[in-house]
Amino acid sequence: MATTALGGNPVTTVGDLPAVGSSAPAFELVGSDFSPITLPAGGRAVINIFPSIDTAVCATSVRKFNELASTLTDTTVINVSQDLPMAQARFCGAEGIDGVLVGSGFRSTFGEDYGVKMVDGKLAGLLARSIVVVDADGTVVHNQLVPEIAIEPDYDAALAALG
Repeated sequence: MATTALGGNPVTTVGDLPAVGSSAPAFELVGSDFSPITLPAGGRAVINIFPSIDTAVCATSVRKFNELASTLTDTTVINVSQDLPMAQARFCGAEGIDGVLVGSGFRSTFGEDYGVKMVDGKLAGLLARSIVVVDADGTVVHNQLVPEIAIEPDYDAALAALG
């Protein structure tokens, strides 16, 4: 179990993020058009994980990664939350988000497999804000669980991990 915080109050997750140097767990998320989203084979991935696209910091991180995606080669950015695909599609359409994928974990064990499902606090059941960067071999090269849910992830560290 790992710990983050919400409003200064400790929040526990179901486990730990996949360790740097380990193989990234496979997953299948539901895309905003209900198509499956999986970890890309042979390509790099930045997985931006957050509680809900309908909160300010979560929306900011999706916008920021959409902006950064255009500067990345051979890299897929996947934004993951428990939001339903319809909410994700609505947000992306309204915001002009088109350079990244948005996937819902509502039908999967993603939160448990990546250790990010919050088990207590008022957001219990949602995913804790975190980043996992995976190289072309499927190996985790960076991870971050933010110390406070209300702060943005370290974009620079995630990008630096891509080399």
